[in-house]
Amino acid sequence: MDSLGLWMRPTLRQLEYIVAVHQLGSFSLAAEMLNVSQPSLSSQIAAVEAAFGQRLFKRGRGGAQATAKGLDCVRRARRILAEVETLRGAMTSVLPFGGRLRLGVLPSIGPYLLPQVMQSLHREQPDLRVLVREENTLSLDEVIRNGRFDAIISTPEDHPNTRQFPLFTETLWVAVARDHPVAALGRAQAGDLGGQRLLTLDTGHRLARIVYGLAAASGGIVSGDYEGTSLDSILLMAATGAGVAVLPDLFARRQAIHRSEVAVKPLTMPEAHRGIGLLFPDDQAPATGSERLAAVMREAAHSLGLAVSGP
Repeated sequence: MDSLGLWMRPTLRQLEYIVAVHQLGSFSLAAEMLNVSQPSLSSQIAAVEAAFGQRLFKRGRGGAQATAKGLDCVRRARRILAEVETLRGAMTSVLPFGGRLRLGVLPSIGPYLLPQVMQSLHREQPDLRVLVREENTLSLDEVIRNGRFDAIISTPEDHPNTRQFPLFTETLWVAVARDHPVAALGRAQAGDLGGQRLLTLDTGHRLARIVYGLAAASGGIVSGDYEGTSLDSILLMAATGAGVAVLPDLFARRQAIHRSEVAVKPLTMPEAHRGIGLLFPDDQAPATGSERLAAVMREAAHSLGLAVSGP
């Protein structure tokens, strides 16, 4: 029984094989990336499948596709491998986050907040490596839960059961074509949105849900036909007269107001804002440097004219 119990525990290398095959969708590509022979990699994954009594991948001409159990295995394997990497870093490095911080961020935040943050971090910890990836709200929730990222910058209410450091609050703005009635106003209010088509991102973003709330409060309309894939795309749609684009503060002030094809105005409504926080998995011990990282981000937000939250 003891030998069976030991056999039921896959090695870290086997977990790496499983994750690599899922990421690349191919046994041959995974073997090449990991610098092992394909027969060796295949046999190791087959051994895990036999031990678990579960098929992890479907093999076919189109490559390898994870089964339902395989996806569950990949998710758990990623978390285990991330924990091991964190442990290795913590034991061998005196730097915050073990010398490597994997940070996810909303695309509407990263390009405007992070340059100053990275400058400060590099000045304080020149040997700290920061790996940044931009994702929408739903994807950020997935990667923080499966252990692929150490922290994310996102809207706290969309990531329950995380350890949260509030950073700042963003007000919202609107952008319209130059000949739109709102273009002549100093600022837009709820009454100005009545009957208007509001343009927003797809529902994978918290911003879309906020815009739906604004439409309900103002009598505006949100059409799925006009969902944008980026803030730039909804800005361009607004410029053609397709509707009123709703934009977060950083993007509006740092980019949109410099565009000649649209008029950009502050939006004055009680619901026209979103909170942003720095979030960590709540099932891990607080990493050294977490509070300082939040403080650096608040300092950068304050310098950008945002309403800072927290200490």
